[in-house]
Amino acid sequence: MFTKILIANRGEIACRVAATAKRMAIKTVAVYSDADASAKHVAVCNEAVHIGGSAPQDSYLRWEKIIAAAQATGAQAIHPGYGFLSENAAFAQACADAGLAFIGPPPAAIRAMGLKSESKRLMQAAGVPLVPGYHGVDQDPALLEKEATRIGYPVLIKASAGGGGKGMRVVEHAGDFAAALASCKREASGSFGNDAVLVERYVQRPRHIEIQVFGDTQGNCVYLFERDCSVQRRHQKVLEEAPAPGMTEAMRQQMGAAAVAAARAVNYVGAGTVEFIVEQTPGGDMNFFFMEMNTRLQVEHPVTEAITGLDLVEWQLRVACGEPLPLVQDQLRITGHAIEARICAENPDNDFLPATGRLQVYRLPPCSEFDRSSVRVDSGVRQGDAISPFYDSMVAKLIVHGDTRAQALARLDEALAQTHIVGLQTNVQFLRAVVQSRAFTQADLDTALIQRERATLFKQEKVGLPLAAAAAIASTLLAERAQTQAHPFSRRDGFRAYTEAVRRFAFEFHDAPLQASLTYQRTGKLHLALADVQGELTFAPDANGIRLSFRSASALAQVDWAGNTAHVFTALGATQITAIDLLAHAGAQAAEVGRLTAPMPGKVVSFAVKAGSVVRKGQALAVMDAMKMEHTIAAPFDGTVAELLYAPGDQVAEGAELLKLLS
Repeated sequence: MFTKILIANRGEIACRVAATAKRMAIKTVAVYSDADASAKHVAVCNEAVHIGGSAPQDSYLRWEKIIAAAQATGAQAIHPGYGFLSENAAFAQACADAGLAFIGPPPAAIRAMGLKSESKRLMQAAGVPLVPGYHGVDQDPALLEKEATRIGYPVLIKASAGGGGKGMRVVEHAGDFAAALASCKREASGSFGNDAVLVERYVQRPRHIEIQVFGDTQGNCVYLFERDCSVQRRHQKVLEEAPAPGMTEAMRQQMGAAAVAAARAVNYVGAGTVEFIVEQTPGGDMNFFFMEMNTRLQVEHPVTEAITGLDLVEWQLRVACGEPLPLVQDQLRITGHAIEARICAENPDNDFLPATGRLQVYRLPPCSEFDRSSVRVDSGVRQGDAISPFYDSMVAKLIVHGDTRAQALARLDEALAQTHIVGLQTNVQFLRAVVQSRAFTQADLDTALIQRERATLFKQEKVGLPLAAAAAIASTLLAERAQTQAHPFSRRDGFRAYTEAVRRFAFEFHDAPLQASLTYQRTGKLHLALADVQGELTFAPDANGIRLSFRSASALAQVDWAGNTAHVFTALGATQITAIDLLAHAGAQAAEVGRLTAPMPGKVVSFAVKAGSVVRKGQALAVMDAMKMEHTIAAPFDGTVAELLYAPGDQVAEGAELLKLLS
């Protein structure tokens, strides 16, 4: 077994690999960029080597620096994690040439499966079912458009060299094909250095089911069952579970056999995932088609670990050392049900726009790491860390395991309710809405679930104004009590000798101003009046927050203040309410009319207009690239473009004005 490995990645996967290595008494070497100098993965490894600037192309994609770091520290092997160089055949070959073991498949297997068009041809030869489409090498746009017409709309354009939803577009109509193709090719080129695409029939009501496979150097290959990854946004996974709901044993064996055949077709070694698109027919049958093979460990591997009781990173290390697979197919068993939720820094109500910021509060549910407990968190950040624009937006993965799917669902919802993050926007409350939705609860799954259920998933306020205001006021009063001393004239309890005291508060809730009055009654009770809602307010400190009651609403609430904004967390949900200083000047000025700004730091890709262009509301004006995704800036009203303030290729800061639009 190795005595020291280098982990050529960052964040939660680097921490995940380091944890297994530590358990196996293997020393670890971290690599880090300028932005990650004080990151968690640096702290949990035995050694760390700086490899360059914050942008991935200046650090985590510089494989020559990574190999040099491994050689300098005496590492015997490199674990690539996922993303970055994990599916780069040239990097795997360079490791071998340098005398380092690559903890992944052989370069030839990566190369064969790395280009989707080539892998489709291999799978066809191996007898693995394929979705009808065009997988050729000729990338002439006119030919691709002709093939899309032959296949029949809607079609799916996909980057041939990558995954993760990047360089992927669904095209419903022929008139939209050219623009979608150009966008896919730009995104594919930026993410993978290869703008080749393939075009396939877009399967209606598809499910995304993948099979975990493992091969060794002795020619053994097994499948470790399936994962359902159908709940997606922007073609990126949101929730993953194992086993797949509704999966029959016969279909599991068929898909497993097809996955093993796919792996054997390229002499696969190590951990890999064969992804299938599953077509649900009106009669209830399911037809599966090969989609792609990811030649690495997947983000969602913990759900497979939970239902099998295995450590897949340990298997990777053993196989990379030349050991045979620890188990054969007949020894593998499924126990219970597991679900993983990806917690991301993003705003679901604004088309999942990625967010940046510092984790001022990062409170997780009672959990353990990297074992088969009922609740597990894989995370690469700590309280106080920043989510930067240089890398993807994932903060953590929350994994639960239960005896049944219903039990796992209940545990996941409870664990999400106990996940409290302040300092940036996250999708935690959105995830709770999905988990509680009828479609997900009843396993009515397909990749359009989020779109189908959007009326119940977005802009859902579960806590409500009365409870939010009551929690903010109670928190304020408890803080004031803690600051006062024993002297009676220092107490802030509203005591008056001859009359009742009234205290006024002002708030802003979901952009709406409101006022509240709190009356200290002579009986010692507190009466709260909030718009047309009023009643007795009671509260008391609790080890887990504040127990409060206002009218018919009772809750155990935790309140964390960030500036003047109270972040209120309850079992029902979470919300924010901002306290307004009644003595402060209230003349906040409105945003300048016609000001179009960058929603986050990034790079200007292109402008669709020029100075003098007349535009309509909703028309695309510019495209930005940030956090590995393209974002379109649209006109907020009809108008005329007065001036473009940047050029394509320019880096811009969050809030930078991109162009001026006159109404």
